[in-house]
Amino acid sequence: MSKGGNMQRQMIQHQTLKSRQRAERDGWPTPLALRVHRALSWLERAERCQDDDGRFVFLWIAFNAAYAADTGTTKQIEAQRFSGFLGRLAGMDQRGQLPELLWRRYSNAIRLLLSNKYVFQPYWDHQNCLEGSDDWEERFSKANAAAHGALGRHDTGAVLSIVFARLYNLRNQLLHGGATWNSGINRDQLRDGSAILGDVLPVLIEIMMDNPGELWGEPSYPVVSD
Repeated sequence: MSKGGNMQRQMIQHQTLKSRQRAERDGWPTPLALRVHRALSWLERAERCQDDDGRFVFLWIAFNAAYAADTGTTKQIEAQRFSGFLGRLAGMDQRGQLPELLWRRYSNAIRLLLSNKYVFQPYWDHQNCLEGSDDWEERFSKANAAAHGALGRHDTGAVLSIVFARLYNLRNQLLHGGATWNSGINRDQLRDGSAILGDVLPVLIEIMMDNPGELWGEPSYPVVSD
């Protein structure tokens, strides 16, 4: 699909979700209402972005707004947090929307992303001469074998976790200044990452809206009145 066609699809998704949010939000628990409100605001901003770098960043903020919680501890690794969140939502996906995206729409893009060493953190650890990173190629091979096994089993939760772990490395490169805006050397992973994230995220938000009775946890930064 062309970039313009994908953007149009995303705008329709946001408008539909926003209309539903306005109609149902008064009956939702405050944590869910706040998460969805914030996530949709960033999703809308991502739709209006004209470049892949900015769009990816705005989409990741929307994802953060949906899943991040005040756990009361700093010890939990963020990747573990969103992995648990993705697995949980995969189990709630009664309409099978996530498998439809993963195996029908983005199967090839996911395989290309998994084969891209530039979104595999041990590769960068090796480039930076960090201790214990000399075996990055072996670890890359094993990680991809596990990923392809999950793809073969149609294990939605596992595939989502693996894909988002790779996208998290891409997120770190952008937000920590490890990439140049509109660079010519990271287009493939940004293009595919933005497309995958841009279509999966509205589904994740919709699944949350479908399950208002679930405990979503307090957001890390609740609204406060002094």
